[in-house]
Amino acid sequence: MKRRKLDIGAVPGNVARGADERLQVATPLRSLLNKVFPDHWSFLLGEIALFSFVVLLLTGVFLTLFFDPSMQEVVYNGSYTALRGTEMSAAYASSLDISFDVRGGLIMRQMHHWAALMFMAAIVIHMFRVFFTGAFRKPRETNWVIGVTLFLLGFFAGFTGYSLPDDGLSGTGLRIASAIMLSFPVIGSWLSSSVFGGEFPGMLIIPRFFIAHVLIIPALLLGLIAAHLGLVFQQKHTQWPGPGRTNENVVGERMFPRYAMKQGGFFMAVFGVIAFMAGAFQINPIWLFGPYRASEVSSASQPDWYVMFMDGLVRLMPDWDIYLPIGDGYVIPPMFWPAGVLLGVLIVLPMLYPAIEARLTGDKRIHNLLERPRDNPHRTALGMMAVSFYIIATISGGNDVVADKFHISLNAMTWAGRIGLLIVPPIAYWITYRICLGLQQHDREVLAHGVETGIIRRLPDGRFVEVHQPLAAPDEHGHTHLEYTGWVVPKKMNRVGALGPAIKGFFFPIEKPVEAPVSPGHPPVDPSAKREEVGSGRH
Repeated sequence: MKRRKLDIGAVPGNVARGADERLQVATPLRSLLNKVFPDHWSFLLGEIALFSFVVLLLTGVFLTLFFDPSMQEVVYNGSYTALRGTEMSAAYASSLDISFDVRGGLIMRQMHHWAALMFMAAIVIHMFRVFFTGAFRKPRETNWVIGVTLFLLGFFAGFTGYSLPDDGLSGTGLRIASAIMLSFPVIGSWLSSSVFGGEFPGMLIIPRFFIAHVLIIPALLLGLIAAHLGLVFQQKHTQWPGPGRTNENVVGERMFPRYAMKQGGFFMAVFGVIAFMAGAFQINPIWLFGPYRASEVSSASQPDWYVMFMDGLVRLMPDWDIYLPIGDGYVIPPMFWPAGVLLGVLIVLPMLYPAIEARLTGDKRIHNLLERPRDNPHRTALGMMAVSFYIIATISGGNDVVADKFHISLNAMTWAGRIGLLIVPPIAYWITYRICLGLQQHDREVLAHGVETGIIRRLPDGRFVEVHQPLAAPDEHGHTHLEYTGWVVPKKMNRVGALGPAIKGFFFPIEKPVEAPVSPGHPPVDPSAKREEVGSGRH
């Protein structure tokens, strides 16, 4: 019997056919692979957060294999000579061993930390994009709530991971966390003792934070990310208005193969940027801070950037104790208001904003087309108001460093932050609102009068006017009637075909430039045409 020759090219098709005959996956898989994604750079911000989270998981698994989450006192005898013979916790000693004795340990630590910062930054910028474009409107309110929750979980994931090395800097952050817990009325002392296992710092906080950081919070993040992506696939993807784009369709690329290939390349780019930063820029040098001692608190102790706004709010809060005549007297410390009440408001209010806006505007429609920020000036102004508040609070989180480096009074920095929190957000609201109205007016002027050409014409009466290129043919009265469609209005001549497009290329042009006419009504000039000298005819 002659042996049948194996057809290598038919193997993938045979395997797929066999899988479909047994599992019936062709129909749902075809629907998944045919999912259309709009092609715009702003939609990549969410992918940066997703890919950073993947890097976090990969590097976190590596670090977990070598980290010892124990508060047991040991004597360090590792490679870092400056701390040899020093008593410290096993957690701090294992962190030093990862940094100096484990092959690739330091770059893994730094990749993990940089990926965490990029993950949080991508979430914040992605939520800015969603907010300013109105992508949170019906039917995507649930995804907006999931996004806010992801930021909150990332906040706690960063804080728990930041605290695990048990160095002098992270220990200061734990002391601040203990003070915040103690500031809660009635339940404060119980809450702190429950988390720390007794009086601060106790012996249980690092093991508990370790379990929360490597198991509980990542599981919640994975679940919410999966739910977020599932809703994105289930609902129509938002897209910018434009030719051929309606509220009922999606214009873009199918998930497979082009979009999947582009996302694979983008993941490698994000991975490469994180690896480059880990190798080129030092972050969290725990060996310089030394082991944590409860009796020692250093100055210039700042957390990661996404936590600094809360630190700044705590620093700016006046020393106002509220005395309640209950029993022998009860005092609510000032830290409770910025770290408890205000933080809760800053979390709950964004979650409820989609419902608040829909209620105030009476808009119950389904929105699959995005809005340009200028087209909703009130929302854009509110967003910039919140951004200015956040920036001032974040800067105030390092006001001691600013005061020291620039030789400014710390009291002056504190009062500048307090005053700034009150007056800068309203000013930011008014300026943003006026800018949005100005941009709207400019768009409508171009639609009504045309694009500025840069050509000056002198009228018979001696006046000089600029010639405008209309965007549409005028009617019998000489007027153009174009409605604003919510998309970019051309402002330059090369956007309407009257001039050649910009030449593509970085160092060298990669295409032949298109010759533009010298002026309307004149043919383009051919640079290769033979030039002849024009004389008077005399020799």
